[in-house]
Amino acid sequence: QSQLVESGGGLVQPGGSLRLSCAASGFSFAYYAIGWFRQAPGKEREGLLCVGADGGVTNAAAAVQGRVTISRDNTKNTVFLQMNSLKPEDTAIYYCARFVDNYCSPRLTRVGAWGQGTQVTVSS
Repeated sequence: QSQLVESGGGLVQPGGSLRLSCAASGFSFAYYAIGWFRQAPGKEREGLLCVGADGGVTNAAAAVQGRVTISRDNTKNTVFLQMNSLKPEDTAIYYCARFVDNYCSPRLTRVGAWGQGTQVTVSS
């Protein structure tokens, strides 16, 4: 059974940085694309960035472009999301997800498993 566990969220001041981790188990991690999403209160879940099984990375969502990077470590079954220059509007629950394929997709219907999420709050 696929399991994804996010960590690294918390309270950070505007302009600060966070590194989120997504630890995976229960499936052949190296063969799947993994993406990061977020959902703010009252808003739809939005995709931020994704890394394919081949290591290829999608373009970041416009709202976070230039401030976030994604990486994966197949030896540790973990994907990371580095976020810099955080803004109050980045406040949300951040989720990682395994896609059903080895490539990224903008369609949420192509997500096979979700993590439980980690809260990120950007506030002074």
